[in-house]
Order: sequence, then C-alpha cells, then structure tokens
Amino acid sequence: MKISNLLLTISLTLVFQGLVTNTASASPSPSPSPSLLQQTNLQQTTDLVKANNKFVTLLGTQIDVGQSAPNFKVVDANFSPVMLSDFVGKSVLISVVPSLDTGVCSLQTKRFNEEVVKLPQDIVMLTISNDLPFAQKRFCKTENIDKLQVLSDSVWRDFGSKYGLLIKDMGLLTRAILIIDSSGKIAYKEIVANISNHPNYELALSTVKALSPTEVSENKTPITNK
Repeated sequence: MKISNLLLTISLTLVFQGLVTNTASASPSPSPSPSLLQQTNLQQTTDLVKANNKFVTLLGTQIDVGQSAPNFKVVDANFSPVMLSDFVGKSVLISVVPSLDTGVCSLQTKRFNEEVVKLPQDIVMLTISNDLPFAQKRFCKTENIDKLQVLSDSVWRDFGSKYGLLIKDMGLLTRAILIIDSSGKIAYKEIVANISNHPNYELALSTVKALSPTEVSENKTPITNK
C-alpha cells in the first residue's frame, strides 16, 4: 500500500468527519453521537498491528476462533442496512481492508472477486471497509467488482468495534480476514501484522472451501455494487 494514498484517505476521512461535526455544531446544544460515546469506552489492543513500523491501537473487542460471531450492521452502496444475520446457514468469508483506493486493498479485493466464482454457492464473500458507500460504488464500477458484496462500516462503526478492527485516530479498519462457518462460529481469523502487507490468501481460501461439501457452480449471479 502506498503510504501517500493511505494518508490521503485518512485526510479525506477527517475532512468528512469535520464537516459533519461543524454541521452538527450549528444546532443548539448538540448531544454527542451514540457511536462516538461508544468508541470512547471500547477495549484497546496495542500490540497486534503495525503501520510504518509503529504499533497502532485497535479499538473494539477481539474475537477468537471457536467463538460465536457477533452480529453486526453495515450498509451497501445504497446505504441499505446489511447484517451478518442475513446470511444465516451459510459460510461467510469477510475480507477487511483499510481503503479500497490504495494499492494492497485494491489488489486484495480484486483477488477475492476472482476467487469467489470458484467457491460453492453456499459460501458468501464480503469486503468491508470504512470507505463511504459513494467511494465504494465508484471503485466497484471502475474495477468491475461484481462477484462479491462490498459493504461500508462508515455509518455506525458497528463491525469494527465488535471485532476489534477499528484503528484509533484513523477512522479506518485494519487489514484482516475472517471466516464464519454455517453454524455462526468463527472458523478462521487473520489480522495482518503489518497493515501494508497482503493477507494469506491461500490459507483463507483453503479453509473456507473445507467448510462446504457443496459442489462448485460456475454460474454465480453477479452482485450489484454499482
């Protein structure tokens, strides 16, 4: 991932948040938003991920393999809510990226978009980032991402806080791969130790394939992220 692109993404995120804050401050006696209040009380993990060879702080509850996967709420390209519970009874691979418009994140998303057609129909593949849905829609249209569903945690930060993946003071999610089996348990977890590195694609794909005895279908229906 190019550091300049990551810094640009962070700057744009902070500008957007500043606009929201300034707009809210125009109202008399504004109350802090529930999401901001919740973030101040989140668990902090300081020794899992590095950026520029320095540890970053992750906010939220760390989950372990074997635990029940917490339900979460994110939004799609049209700001419509999507929840983990929408995929009950299916195995779900979640590719988590800091920002789609950066090098490694783009390649990671393209790789899984290519791989999902090789998986059984009862396996769902999602990409989640804190990019705004507008930016995700543009990226998917430009890069022809139409086999996996791209979702945004930018509205409530619900996913990042429940899985311990929200980077403090950046507003981004750290790079990770999660696999949830058909019974709703965490079957696989990789938090990439350096945010600029790729995840272990082969291990994640072999793990999710092993969860499903269903034969592969070559005719997966395209997903609308545009």
